[in-house]
Amino acid sequence: MLLSVHRKVGPPVLGVLLLRLNERKTSIMEIGIDSFAASAAGSNAGTGPGRSEALSQLIDRIVHADNAGLDVFGIGEHHRKEFLDSAPTIILAAAAARTRRIRLTSAVTVLSAADPVRVFQEFSALDLVSGGRAEMVVGRGSFTEAFPLFGYDLDDYDALFAEKLDLLLKIRDNEEVTWSGKFRAPLYRQAIYPRPLQTPFPVWLGVGGTPASFVRAGALGLPLMVAIIGGETHRFRPLIDLYREAGRKAGFSPDQLKVGLHSLGYVGAGSKEAVESYYPGYAETFTRIGRERGWPPVTKSHFDAQNGPRGALLVGGPEEVAEKILRHSEALGGISRFSFQMDNAGLSHEKLMDAISLIGERVMPLVNG
Repeated sequence: MLLSVHRKVGPPVLGVLLLRLNERKTSIMEIGIDSFAASAAGSNAGTGPGRSEALSQLIDRIVHADNAGLDVFGIGEHHRKEFLDSAPTIILAAAAARTRRIRLTSAVTVLSAADPVRVFQEFSALDLVSGGRAEMVVGRGSFTEAFPLFGYDLDDYDALFAEKLDLLLKIRDNEEVTWSGKFRAPLYRQAIYPRPLQTPFPVWLGVGGTPASFVRAGALGLPLMVAIIGGETHRFRPLIDLYREAGRKAGFSPDQLKVGLHSLGYVGAGSKEAVESYYPGYAETFTRIGRERGWPPVTKSHFDAQNGPRGALLVGGPEEVAEKILRHSEALGGISRFSFQMDNAGLSHEKLMDAISLIGERVMPLVNG
């Protein structure tokens, strides 16, 4: 059931939103959600009977997002105990059978540790099952467990990705492929099936903060999905300018060089309620990840700074979240898509469903007018 919200937008926030909407020169921004299919909380995470229920609830949220009018839903790829997304196309295919219009994508496909032939075949099948609603975001991944799992050397981190991206794009653009490289057996006049409905099939490049990755996406004319999970969003503008300039030099038009933004966020009925719901799980998750990577423990002051006007987090009520999306878009020179990553804070299924309702009913109309 959709959550009906009757709060009126206060005059100061409404004025800022209307001003930003009147100033916008870009097309309608797509709004969506990315999920890492977090498993049930507790000591049995990833192994207990709650795994099936967690996936069932995730599919319900994708269906709810479709009904609420959201544009896209992405499933990540991890090979860790706390996530259930090691086979994202399976989850997306299950969602395709129960949805009508929402686009279904990876977020991201760890292409460095995958076979581009199989990746293309799986997403082509997803495109057929969904009636032409599939996409993929390919990247190298922020975790590294896929490399030893599939027998790859982490020292080849970038070379693997560059070669496999080259092959993936050749497969996408040619039914019959002749290709050779260092990390995979060559192909000679090899036809690859099935072919997707969409031509060309949408492939986005997912990036973090490496300048070379932004330039590569621009030179190839691929839409760019930027993951910004910390710091100040506006600091990524020089990198996005590199992407756009590389694309211009390669002969691509501005409308071909789409920029998407993936950020951590959560929408509650109001700011206080949203922060109180989101912060405890966020602090636990990122303190735990920090122990692996040498980061200091998360503090409330750190969270508040990240959730401030220029920080990367978008946690709050519908009006302030919508205003922040528009502010980020302006800071980055315009974005085409924004995706919330919400299931990293141990929020209940019910709270996530309510947040989806708020995004569809309140945030999207404020962002797009």
